[in-house]
Amino acid sequence: MGVISQGILGGVSGKVGNVVGASWKGIDYLRIKPSNVANPRTEGQVSQRTKFALTLSYLQPNLGFIKVGYKGYAVQKTEFNAAMSYVLNNAVGGTAPNFTIDYSLALLSRGNLSSPLNPTTDLTTAGQVTFTWDDNSAEGNANATDKAMVLVYNPGKKESMYILDGADRTTGSQTITIPSTYAGDTVELFMAFVSADGSQVSNSIYLDSGTAA
Repeated sequence: MGVISQGILGGVSGKVGNVVGASWKGIDYLRIKPSNVANPRTEGQVSQRTKFALTLSYLQPNLGFIKVGYKGYAVQKTEFNAAMSYVLNNAVGGTAPNFTIDYSLALLSRGNLSSPLNPTTDLTTAGQVTFTWDDNSAEGNANATDKAMVLVYNPGKKESMYILDGADRTTGSQTITIPSTYAGDTVELFMAFVSADGSQVSNSIYLDSGTAA
């Protein structure tokens, strides 16, 4: 039981309801007793945490790409948080605890700029990946000066190599150098376009898996 000394405006000693009174160096003070925080590890909570961890491990190596690719969605949130929300809600599937990410849905860039046309990749040369595409600069809102954004994601090493201001849309190809330690690893390949002034981006396109040479 708490005691209120000197009337209602005086100091409080002990506990009154959820208020705890005490004194320190002659100064009376009050603090709210913290509520007991339950943390039941329900099946739903565990599943959500597993999905979150999986999405985090996918997006962290691609942060630089995301900062450009989700710039238009960073409204009262960071680009990374916008990407986390999108991928969690649209690209994580499977059954607990074996959740997986559908890379074709796990966009690393989102926007209304015209996407790459007929993009392909070549991994036959050691230490590099070459991306190619058809010039569609005369279609939609595409521009000849749009820059290629290409990305090689190595999920086994949780690393990525990317170029954010590559060749012009009219050039039709962009080669990226990858570490020799990637040889024999499975890599996931993505591409998008960003306008020359950085104000617009396209949705990223997933170009499938490949084995690095």
